[in-house]
This record gives sequence, C-alpha cells and structure tokens, in this order.
Amino acid sequence: MFALAVAVATAPFLIAIYAYVAYPLALWVIGRRRAPAAAKSGPWPSVTITVPVYNSEKSIRRTLTHLLELDYPRDRLQVLVLSDASTDATDEIVRQFAPHGVELLRAPSRRGKTAAENAAVSVARGEIIVNVDATISVPPQSLKALVAVFDDPTVGVASCRDTSTGAEGSAIVAESGYVGYEMWLRDLETRAGSIVGASGCFYGIRRDIRSEALPPGLSWDFASTLVAKEQGYRSVSVPDATCFVPRAADVRVELRRKSRTMARGVSTLFHFASLMNPFRYGGFAIMLISHKLLRWLPFLIAPAAITALGFLAFQSEVAAIAFTIFAVGVLVGTSTILFPRVSSFRPAAFAGFAVTAAAAGFLAWFDAIRGAHMVTWDPTTRPGISSAKVG
Repeated sequence: MFALAVAVATAPFLIAIYAYVAYPLALWVIGRRRAPAAAKSGPWPSVTITVPVYNSEKSIRRTLTHLLELDYPRDRLQVLVLSDASTDATDEIVRQFAPHGVELLRAPSRRGKTAAENAAVSVARGEIIVNVDATISVPPQSLKALVAVFDDPTVGVASCRDTSTGAEGSAIVAESGYVGYEMWLRDLETRAGSIVGASGCFYGIRRDIRSEALPPGLSWDFASTLVAKEQGYRSVSVPDATCFVPRAADVRVELRRKSRTMARGVSTLFHFASLMNPFRYGGFAIMLISHKLLRWLPFLIAPAAITALGFLAFQSEVAAIAFTIFAVGVLVGTSTILFPRVSSFRPAAFAGFAVTAAAAGFLAWFDAIRGAHMVTWDPTTRPGISSAKVG
C-alpha cells in the first residue's frame, strides 16, 4: 500500500519532468544539426486574413487599422472579418472599413469560432489562410515572415512567435515566462521536424488543407497541424513572425480562458487520436504524446496524487514536509486569485500561475470527459486595447 501511494503521489511530478525537461532535451539532440530554412524566393502568394470576432467593438477598429498597415502586396491580400452574430457595434465598425477592402462575413446566428472559420473557406480567395485574433497586435513585417516559409512545399502550417505583455508584478509575469518557454520548445520541434500545435493568435495554413469542416467543439489552431500531418505536410514555428498578446490582468479571466482552451484542446487531441500511433506516424506521434497528452495528464491524476500524498504524510516525515509545502503553495496561489493585489509579490505571482494552470487543467478534463462541447466563446478581454480612427 505504501509503495502504491508513493507511485501515485509522484506520478504527476515524474510525468511533468519528462514533458518539460527530458522531451525538450531530446528535441535539442535530434534537431541541433538541422539546416535553417531557406530565404524567400519567387512571387508572394495570395493571402486571406481571417479575424473571428464576437462583440469585439472595443478592439476591432484598432486591429483592422493595424492589419491594413501590414507590409504585404495589397493586390495579394484579402481581409475577412468573421462575425459570430455579434450584437454590439462590431459589424458596423467593420463596415466602415469596406472602402479599404475589408470584408465582413456575418453568421445568421451564434455558431462559435470554429464554425465561423469553417464558413470562411468558401469565400477565402487566398492560397494561404492566416488567422488573426482580434485582440492582438501584428507588427507590419510579421506577415511576410510567416508567409515566406510556404515556399517550402513540405510546409502546410506556419505559426507565429507570441510575445506576452501584461501588468508588471502580477501573476501574468509568470504567464509571460511560460509563453517564452513554449516558443522555445516550438523552435526545437521545428528543427526536429514539425510542431504539433499552432498559436491561435496568428498562424497560416494552406487553403487546400482546410478542405473539410472541423466539428464546432474543436480548435482549428491545434487541429491545423494535425490535419496537415494527415495530408503529408509538416508545420513550423517562425521566429520572425512576431505578435504581441496582451494578457488579462485579472488571473480569474486567465483561469476561464485556460480552462476553455485546454478543454477544446483535449477534445481535439482525442478526435485525432490515431495520430498518436507511433507505428504509423513515427516521431510525430511521440512528439504529440509528449507535448500535449503528457502535459495535460498530470491535471487529470492530480486529485489522486494529492490524496496519496496526504496518506503518506501520516507515515513519512518527508511526505509531511512535501504536503505542507504543497498546502502553503495552494493557499498563496489561491490568494492571488481572490485578492489580485497579493500577486505584486513575485513568489506569490508564480504560485498563482501554478494554481490557475492546475485548476484550469482539471476543469478542462472534467468538461472533456463529461462531453461538454464548448462551441460558442466569449473572447478574452485584454488590456491595452485602444480605439483608432479609420484614415
């Protein structure tokens, strides 16, 4: 019984050590001799930028103004806003940009982000479809950097480099560190062959790959790399294709966002479960298991691990100390959620990030297991969004 309790209590930790340390190390060894991507050659392909929105009147003007400033041939660029039956002034603001070539595709009723992205394929004219979140900022040079990699006929999906911005001294500082780690890991995966998931904020995909609709409860940003793999393409991260992502200052908002995103991610992973078969998909299957399944699995088994650690605390001094440290960490982290001012203390900020991630992960598994399909979405309200007038 004691040995079983030790195994259960340490399982999440050991899995996390593999997923966050051993796996990147293996990628570094595999990809360290790979040659960098070739420079752009030939004409620029036609591009359709899609911007899914729902009640985004506070951000859409600024977003479209920035998109129209992108350094890309205007005759090769289509900007298409996908309104999920917005009820505020979003559609009216988008129509003001019609003289600048911006198009609006409005759903007759709320169907969700994925349904809107499915519908966009029928009106997209670009060879490459680039999805942009309505609340982020894309520097002018980033679009060319993203699209240039499609010169390589083996590339089906290209993902940006997220740069997280937020209130200094908050738990979002820890979020920024995690985002930096994730971008580094995607660079390693690219050198090893292919990334296993794209950034939903800013990524491109060959239009031909989007030939079939995705079930509305799944996520196209994650699914894009999986669909591409099924069709024989690889997916890459593009360091020069940067975008700035303001993180919500309220950690409770981040909790809801993470839970929703992870739940849709788990559902997407198991919808494409066949890609986790290493006998058919080789190294990609191992990467998918390592980066996604084993990242999320500790959240599922965490309740059992905590129970086991509590049991061991009555029998082992080491376990008692570990349980005490864990309990204190949870209390401190929870305090940053309930009382955001506490997160100005850096250790508390990291504890808050950990508790938020763990809670979101468990809720995500709960939703995925009970079959809750998150079709519609309420976009995350991010700081630093200001309005701009059409020139």
